[in-house]
Amino acid sequence: MNPSPAYRSTPTSEIDPSAQIGAGSSIWHLAQIREKAIIGENCVIGRGVYIGTGVKLGNNCKVQNYSLIYEPAKLAEGVFVGPAVVFTNDHFPRAINSDGTIKNASDWEAVGVEVDYGASIGARSVCVAPVKIGKWCLVAAGSVVTKDVPDYALVAGVPAKRIGWVGEAGVPLVREGDFYLCPKTQNKYQEIQDKLIKIGN
Repeated sequence: MNPSPAYRSTPTSEIDPSAQIGAGSSIWHLAQIREKAIIGENCVIGRGVYIGTGVKLGNNCKVQNYSLIYEPAKLAEGVFVGPAVVFTNDHFPRAINSDGTIKNASDWEAVGVEVDYGASIGARSVCVAPVKIGKWCLVAAGSVVTKDVPDYALVAGVPAKRIGWVGEAGVPLVREGDFYLCPKTQNKYQEIQDKLIKIGN
């Protein structure tokens, strides 16, 4: 990799001059960072990743090989995106209009995926915009997310449905009476009206 004062990138990566990339970040082979994209500090952008125009990533994100993040996606700090994940941006995708003319930017309105703090999106998942993915949640590999995902939720399937809860460590929580317990951190949580609230340890 070629060192720079702020971040590292390989000669085969393609970074638009208007993109902002934070200190300590690494951009690997064949990645493309489009116009006005913002990538925070200490991020890792893997081989073949596409970051669309104006997409925003917070600090300490990791985007694994060949993921496609289309605008106007927004990722908070500490988000993990597994290999070959796709964030869509079009409700009704077409190459042409009903009269046969080629669609251009004025013929559709981009909608985005928002991912909150510390969330993880498993390999080959597809997030169908517009959706919001809550903090610390975990989307299992191969899922298709079509609805908002609450904080701490573990979702899986096509379409993705909640199958459990996870804590900050990413480990499935264990039900103990009226509470949920993280077996790794010993943190406790309580489920209230289909939402999980951290109550300490």
